[in-house]
Amino acid sequence: MTIDERLDRLTERHEALTQSVELIAQMTRDNARQIADHTRQIGALREAATTLLQIAQIHENRISGLEQGGQ
Repeated sequence: MTIDERLDRLTERHEALTQSVELIAQMTRDNARQIADHTRQIGALREAATTLLQIAQIHENRISGLEQGGQ
C-alpha cells in the first residue's frame, strides 16, 4: 500500500468518524430536549395530582361532616 493510498484511507476514516460524532451530538441534543419536555410534563402532572388530592380531601371532610351531623 502506497502512502497516497494510506492517506486516502485515513481521510475516509476521518470523515466517517466526523459524521458519527456529528450524529451522536445531534442525538444528544434531541435527547436533552426530550428530557426537558418530559420534566415539564412531570411537573404539570405533579401539580394536577396535588390539586386532585386537595379536592378529594375537601370532599372526604364534607362527607364525614354530613355523616356525623346526621344530615
